[in-house]
Amino acid sequence: MGSDTSRLKEQAARRAVEFVQSGMIVGLGHGSTALFAVRRIAELIRSGALQDIRGVPCSRNVFEDARKLGIPITTLNRNSVVDLTIDGADEVDEHLNLIKGGGGALLREKIVAQASLCEIIIVDESKMSSVLGTRCAVPIEVTPFGWKSHIFPLEKLGAEVMPRRNRDGKLFKTDQGNIILDANFGLISDPAKLAADLKARAGVLEHGLFINIATDVIVAGKGGVRHLERN
Repeated sequence: MGSDTSRLKEQAARRAVEFVQSGMIVGLGHGSTALFAVRRIAELIRSGALQDIRGVPCSRNVFEDARKLGIPITTLNRNSVVDLTIDGADEVDEHLNLIKGGGGALLREKIVAQASLCEIIIVDESKMSSVLGTRCAVPIEVTPFGWKSHIFPLEKLGAEVMPRRNRDGKLFKTDQGNIILDANFGLISDPAKLAADLKARAGVLEHGLFINIATDVIVAGKGGVRHLERN
Protein backbone atom coordinates (compact mmCIF):
# COMPACT_ATOMS: atom_id res chain seq x y z
CA MET A 1 0.00 0.00 0.00
CA GLY A 2 1.47 3.35 -1.02
CA SER A 3 2.03 6.01 1.59
CA ASP A 4 -0.33 8.37 -0.24
CA THR A 5 -3.14 5.79 -0.19
CA SER A 6 -2.55 5.10 3.49
CA ARG A 7 -2.69 8.81 4.23
CA LEU A 8 -6.00 9.18 2.41
CA LYS A 9 -7.48 6.17 4.20
CA GLU A 10 -6.45 7.62 7.55
CA GLN A 11 -7.97 11.00 6.65
CA ALA A 12 -11.29 9.37 5.80
CA ALA A 13 -11.20 7.31 8.99
CA ARG A 14 -10.49 10.29 11.23
CA ARG A 15 -13.38 12.23 9.69
CA ALA A 16 -15.75 9.31 10.25
CA VAL A 17 -14.71 8.92 13.89
CA GLU A 18 -15.80 12.52 14.48
CA PHE A 19 -19.36 11.17 14.40
CA VAL A 20 -18.72 8.78 17.30
CA GLN A 21 -20.07 10.04 20.63
CA SER A 22 -19.63 8.83 24.19
CA GLY A 23 -22.08 6.13 25.19
CA MET A 24 -22.42 4.67 21.70
CA ILE A 25 -22.42 1.06 20.54
CA VAL A 26 -20.02 1.21 17.58
CA GLY A 27 -19.60 -1.34 14.80
CA LEU A 28 -15.92 -1.93 14.08
CA GLY A 29 -15.36 -2.73 10.43
CA HIS A 30 -12.89 -5.18 8.90
CA GLY A 31 -9.98 -4.26 6.66
CA SER A 32 -7.04 -1.90 6.35
CA THR A 33 -9.11 1.27 6.05
CA ALA A 34 -11.44 0.47 8.92
CA LEU A 35 -8.42 -0.35 11.09
CA PHE A 36 -7.45 3.32 11.00
CA ALA A 37 -10.85 4.11 12.54
CA VAL A 38 -10.46 1.41 15.20
CA ARG A 39 -7.08 2.84 16.18
CA ARG A 40 -8.47 6.38 16.33
CA ILE A 41 -11.39 5.30 18.53
CA ALA A 42 -8.95 3.55 20.87
CA GLU A 43 -6.82 6.69 21.00
CA LEU A 44 -9.83 8.83 21.97
CA ILE A 45 -10.87 6.32 24.62
CA ARG A 46 -7.38 6.41 26.15
CA SER A 47 -7.39 10.21 26.20
CA GLY A 48 -10.83 10.32 27.82
CA ALA A 49 -12.40 12.17 24.90
CA LEU A 50 -14.71 9.17 24.35
CA GLN A 51 -16.27 7.34 27.28
CA ASP A 52 -18.58 4.35 27.71
CA ILE A 53 -17.92 3.09 24.18
CA ARG A 54 -18.60 -0.53 23.33
CA GLY A 55 -17.48 -2.04 20.05
CA VAL A 56 -19.05 -4.76 17.92
CA PRO A 57 -16.25 -6.31 15.81
CA CYS A 58 -17.05 -7.49 12.28
CA SER A 59 -14.44 -10.27 12.32
CA ARG A 60 -12.18 -12.27 14.59
CA ASN A 61 -9.21 -10.21 13.46
CA VAL A 62 -10.98 -6.99 14.40
CA PHE A 63 -11.95 -8.49 17.75
CA GLU A 64 -8.27 -9.16 18.48
CA ASP A 65 -7.19 -5.71 17.29
CA ALA A 66 -9.85 -3.95 19.37
CA ARG A 67 -9.08 -6.02 22.46
CA LYS A 68 -5.35 -5.26 22.23
CA LEU A 69 -6.09 -1.56 21.76
CA GLY A 70 -8.32 -1.47 24.84
CA ILE A 71 -11.74 -0.98 23.23
CA PRO A 72 -14.48 -2.60 25.36
CA ILE A 73 -16.19 -5.33 23.32
CA THR A 74 -19.83 -6.34 23.13
CA THR A 75 -21.92 -8.52 20.81
CA LEU A 76 -25.14 -8.17 18.86
CA ASN A 77 -26.72 -10.70 21.20
CA ARG A 78 -26.10 -8.28 24.08
CA ASN A 79 -26.71 -5.08 22.12
CA SER A 80 -28.90 -5.77 19.12
CA VAL A 81 -28.96 -2.16 17.88
CA VAL A 82 -25.69 -0.51 16.84
CA ASP A 83 -25.62 3.28 16.92
CA LEU A 84 -22.97 3.69 14.26
CA THR A 85 -20.68 1.45 12.22
CA ILE A 86 -17.53 2.55 10.42
CA ASP A 87 -16.36 0.19 7.68
CA GLY A 88 -14.53 0.20 4.38
CA ALA A 89 -15.58 -0.93 0.90
CA ASP A 90 -13.98 -2.29 -2.25
CA GLU A 91 -16.17 -0.20 -4.56
CA VAL A 92 -18.79 2.52 -4.15
CA ASP A 93 -21.15 3.74 -6.88
CA GLU A 94 -22.86 7.10 -7.29
CA HIS A 95 -25.94 5.80 -5.42
CA LEU A 96 -23.79 4.77 -2.42
CA ASN A 97 -24.26 1.09 -3.17
CA LEU A 98 -21.22 -1.02 -2.43
CA ILE A 99 -19.19 -4.09 -3.21
CA LYS A 100 -17.60 -5.44 -0.03
CA GLY A 101 -15.94 -8.66 1.01
CA GLY A 102 -12.43 -8.38 -0.37
CA GLY A 103 -11.20 -9.18 3.12
CA GLY A 104 -13.55 -12.13 3.50
CA ALA A 105 -15.77 -10.76 6.29
CA LEU A 106 -18.84 -9.85 4.22
CA LEU A 107 -21.38 -11.94 6.15
CA ARG A 108 -20.54 -10.49 9.55
CA GLU A 109 -20.09 -7.03 8.04
CA LYS A 110 -23.57 -7.11 6.54
CA ILE A 111 -25.17 -8.43 9.74
CA VAL A 112 -23.61 -5.58 11.73
CA ALA A 113 -24.45 -3.04 9.01
CA GLN A 114 -28.12 -4.02 8.97
CA ALA A 115 -28.23 -3.71 12.76
CA SER A 116 -26.79 -0.18 12.57
CA LEU A 117 -28.71 3.08 12.71
CA CYS A 118 -25.88 4.70 10.74
CA GLU A 119 -23.46 2.93 8.39
CA ILE A 120 -20.49 5.13 7.53
CA ILE A 121 -18.26 3.85 4.73
CA ILE A 122 -14.72 5.19 4.47
CA VAL A 123 -12.72 4.99 1.23
CA ASP A 124 -10.02 6.71 -0.74
CA GLU A 125 -11.16 8.18 -4.04
CA SER A 126 -9.84 5.24 -6.09
CA LYS A 127 -12.74 3.10 -4.79
CA MET A 128 -15.41 5.31 -6.38
CA SER A 129 -17.03 4.30 -9.68
CA SER A 130 -20.11 5.20 -11.68
CA VAL A 131 -21.24 1.57 -12.01
CA LEU A 132 -20.58 -1.34 -9.64
CA GLY A 133 -18.40 -4.02 -11.16
CA THR A 134 -16.07 -1.51 -12.76
CA ARG A 135 -13.33 -2.21 -10.23
CA CYS A 136 -13.81 -5.63 -8.72
CA ALA A 137 -15.62 -8.94 -8.58
CA VAL A 138 -18.51 -9.72 -6.23
CA PRO A 139 -17.53 -12.01 -3.35
CA ILE A 140 -20.13 -14.70 -2.65
CA GLU A 141 -19.99 -16.72 0.57
CA VAL A 142 -21.26 -20.28 0.18
CA THR A 143 -21.44 -23.37 2.35
CA PRO A 144 -18.65 -25.92 1.87
CA PHE A 145 -21.28 -28.56 1.06
CA GLY A 146 -21.78 -28.56 -2.69
CA TRP A 147 -19.87 -25.34 -3.23
CA LYS A 148 -18.87 -26.25 -6.80
CA SER A 149 -22.55 -26.55 -7.75
CA HIS A 150 -22.81 -22.74 -7.69
CA ILE A 151 -20.19 -22.13 -10.35
CA PHE A 152 -22.23 -22.99 -13.45
CA PRO A 153 -25.35 -21.01 -12.37
CA LEU A 154 -23.12 -18.00 -11.65
CA GLU A 155 -21.55 -18.36 -15.08
CA LYS A 156 -25.07 -18.42 -16.60
CA LEU A 157 -25.65 -15.07 -14.87
CA GLY A 158 -22.63 -13.76 -16.76
CA ALA A 159 -19.84 -14.14 -14.23
CA GLU A 160 -16.31 -15.41 -14.43
CA VAL A 161 -15.95 -17.36 -11.18
CA MET A 162 -12.84 -18.07 -9.15
CA PRO A 163 -12.83 -19.83 -5.78
CA ARG A 164 -10.80 -17.70 -3.39
CA ARG A 165 -7.59 -19.35 -2.22
CA ASN A 166 -4.86 -18.61 0.28
CA ARG A 167 -1.27 -18.10 -0.78
CA ASP A 168 -0.60 -21.79 -0.14
CA GLY A 169 -3.25 -22.70 -2.70
CA LYS A 170 -5.77 -24.00 -0.19
CA LEU A 171 -9.34 -22.70 -0.24
CA PHE A 172 -9.83 -19.53 1.78
CA LYS A 173 -12.19 -20.10 4.71
CA THR A 174 -14.24 -17.36 6.36
CA ASP A 175 -14.65 -16.94 10.12
CA GLN A 176 -17.69 -19.22 9.79
CA GLY A 177 -15.69 -21.86 7.90
CA ASN A 178 -17.38 -21.08 4.59
CA ILE A 179 -15.97 -20.64 1.08
CA ILE A 180 -15.89 -17.49 -1.02
CA LEU A 181 -16.44 -17.48 -4.77
CA ASP A 182 -15.25 -14.28 -6.45
CA ALA A 183 -17.68 -13.67 -9.31
CA ASN A 184 -16.68 -11.06 -11.87
CA PHE A 185 -19.87 -9.90 -13.61
CA GLY A 186 -18.30 -6.90 -15.30
CA LEU A 187 -20.48 -3.79 -15.21
CA ILE A 188 -23.59 -4.51 -13.11
CA SER A 189 -26.55 -2.66 -14.62
CA ASP A 190 -29.07 -3.73 -11.95
CA PRO A 191 -27.33 -4.51 -8.64
CA ALA A 192 -30.61 -5.03 -6.76
CA LYS A 193 -31.80 -7.69 -9.22
CA LEU A 194 -28.45 -9.45 -9.16
CA ALA A 195 -28.50 -9.41 -5.35
CA ALA A 196 -31.93 -11.05 -5.35
CA ASP A 197 -30.85 -13.67 -7.90
CA LEU A 198 -27.84 -14.59 -5.80
CA LYS A 199 -29.75 -14.91 -2.54
CA ALA A 200 -32.36 -17.11 -4.23
CA ARG A 201 -29.90 -20.02 -4.31
CA ALA A 202 -29.80 -22.43 -1.39
CA GLY A 203 -26.26 -22.57 -0.05
CA VAL A 204 -25.47 -18.95 -0.86
CA LEU A 205 -25.20 -17.46 2.62
CA GLU A 206 -24.41 -13.90 1.59
CA HIS A 207 -22.95 -11.79 -1.20
CA GLY A 208 -20.86 -8.65 -1.31
CA LEU A 209 -23.49 -6.38 -2.86
CA PHE A 210 -24.54 -3.91 -0.15
CA ILE A 211 -27.62 -2.23 -1.60
CA ASN A 212 -29.27 0.73 0.18
CA ILE A 213 -27.28 0.00 3.33
CA ALA A 214 -24.66 2.76 3.56
CA THR A 215 -26.08 5.97 5.02
CA ASP A 216 -22.87 7.98 4.60
CA VAL A 217 -19.67 7.67 2.59
CA ILE A 218 -16.50 9.56 3.51
CA VAL A 219 -14.19 9.88 0.49
CA ALA A 220 -10.63 11.12 0.86
CA GLY A 221 -8.82 12.35 -2.23
CA LYS A 222 -6.12 14.74 -3.34
CA GLY A 223 -8.68 17.54 -3.30
CA GLY A 224 -9.70 16.90 0.30
CA VAL A 225 -12.31 14.88 2.17
CA ARG A 226 -15.92 14.67 0.95
CA HIS A 227 -18.94 13.53 2.95
CA LEU A 228 -21.67 11.93 0.81
CA GLU A 229 -25.07 11.23 2.36
CA ARG A 230 -27.90 9.00 1.17
CA ASN A 231 -30.96 11.09 0.32
